[in-house]
Amino acid sequence: MNYYLISGEASGDLHGANLMKAIKQSDPQANFRFLGGDLMLAEGGHIVKHYSDMAFMGFVEVVMNLRTVLRNIKMVKQDLLKNRPDALILIDFPGFNLKIAEFAKANGIKVFYYISPKVWAWNQKRVLKIKKVVDHLYCILPFEVEFFRSWGMEVDYVGNPLLDEIASSIPNDNFRGHNQLGDKKIVALLPGSRRQEVSSILRDMLDVVEHFPDYEFVIAGAPTFKQEYYDNLMGSQKLKVVFGQTYDLLRNAEAAIVTSGTATLETALFHVPQIVVYKGNKISIAIARLVIKIRFISLVNLIMDREVVKELIQEDCHPTKIMKELNALLHDKTYRGKMLQDYQELSDKMGEPGASKRTAELIQKELQ
Repeated sequence: MNYYLISGEASGDLHGANLMKAIKQSDPQANFRFLGGDLMLAEGGHIVKHYSDMAFMGFVEVVMNLRTVLRNIKMVKQDLLKNRPDALILIDFPGFNLKIAEFAKANGIKVFYYISPKVWAWNQKRVLKIKKVVDHLYCILPFEVEFFRSWGMEVDYVGNPLLDEIASSIPNDNFRGHNQLGDKKIVALLPGSRRQEVSSILRDMLDVVEHFPDYEFVIAGAPTFKQEYYDNLMGSQKLKVVFGQTYDLLRNAEAAIVTSGTATLETALFHVPQIVVYKGNKISIAIARLVIKIRFISLVNLIMDREVVKELIQEDCHPTKIMKELNALLHDKTYRGKMLQDYQELSDKMGEPGASKRTAELIQKELQ
């Protein structure tokens, strides 16, 4: 079978790679063509475009790069017709992927959507479009099944692919020695994978460091950047940056400061107390606050439907507030203990690993 996958960011690359691996187990002759990243490329196939040339987040950022976005959409449409797949598998990235889904459906290409667009957050009527242009939708958040059902759409909950990735990762017992880290307890800094996130948020994270001399702060480097990029942002500060070792960093961390996104859920599944931070373009944030209909931005709080981790957004994403919250995570045993207790409940809600395998099997069943 020929599969065409589209993911537009680092987390989608991770989940796409795991899905490709699972598909190959049931379809050894699988051929892949995709938009994604290095992890998907490692699974084989032909990469059409790297996600680093596609990931624009925020209303203003998308408008500023509209020409590029439209050019990418046109290119994918032409490529789909030229290389007609047996299955088009879209991974999250809804602004782009729903346009491709509509085009593919109109041209008789079977459309599978893995990792649902977050239509429950804003403009919920988009569900009606999804019903028209997507053949099968596979969700990875427990509450999504009931949401879609309320709109008359049956979907499959396959579990969360992060559980697969965590379960398959092999701990490096010499993480500290390998990275020349001392004996101090570690605070992990996860500033994100998009340039606009890292450049605006990392500086606020760095301003906290001097207030905790008994801890070692370590940055999880994104695969799209090199050491020099972080060196330029850090200036005279010389924190350790580790690449491709985020899970080992979390395994060794006492606490973490995390940019809102998939990493907040990963951090919670490793049971690391965390602060969630986010800062974006002022106009984009103002628009988002008008249209988004959810109480929280972190996956942890969304899944639990209550505040488990503190969210410091926009003007609240300030070194003083980050410092106060970090101090509580590190030194207030009651506060810290409650978060760890909530994490256990979260883990129970998420279920067992196997999302990639279940999704691959469901897609195979439909194709057969």
